[in-house]
Amino acid sequence: MSEPKQIRASDGFSRVLDLDVVARGQAILNGLSGNPAYEHPPVELAVLKAALDSYSAAIAEALDGSKKAIADRNKRRREVITMLRLLGRYVEVTCKNDLAIFASSGFEAASNSRTPPQPLAQPTIDYIEQGNSGQLLVAIKPVKKARNYELQYAALSGGTPGQWTTITVTSSRPAIPVNGLTPGTIYAFQVRALGKLGHTDWSDSSTRMCI
Repeated sequence: MSEPKQIRASDGFSRVLDLDVVARGQAILNGLSGNPAYEHPPVELAVLKAALDSYSAAIAEALDGSKKAIADRNKRRREVITMLRLLGRYVEVTCKNDLAIFASSGFEAASNSRTPPQPLAQPTIDYIEQGNSGQLLVAIKPVKKARNYELQYAALSGGTPGQWTTITVTSSRPAIPVNGLTPGTIYAFQVRALGKLGHTDWSDSSTRMCI
């Protein structure tokens, strides 16, 4: 039987707005104040409260756009975040992996789940242009997180594709030159992409006569 995953405190302070940092800091201050499960925090709670108050005042001062006020606000922000991170590590160890005790600290638990790979969107043929004689230039409309693309083409006879020929390309740009085609023949092109879960379906056909 696998051991339960260690509860981790959600960090992400550097990616949230100033007022959100203050709100989260205040929730943590409230959670730790008088909490018998956390009697010896590495940051004195009175010091944290003073830092949050100074940070809140600095946020208001910086609203006028003064460079000096903004620099002071950013300094106060870094100080508060450093304190919260120290407290987060302390709470992780002290809660002994008990979620109820952890939650009483005011910290939010970080998610232990990873987002599974998602299927790729369907790539399509963006456009087909004439190149040199016997050559068509095929542009693929790209999709995010594709590892590579496969382009297949076949000559049309009576509207029906013949034998398909496949080309593997690592990028959708520039347009892919398809050489050795027969002038006066209409060709069908399809594309698919490779991702973590395998290939997408082949796209609908796009056609063009080669000159």
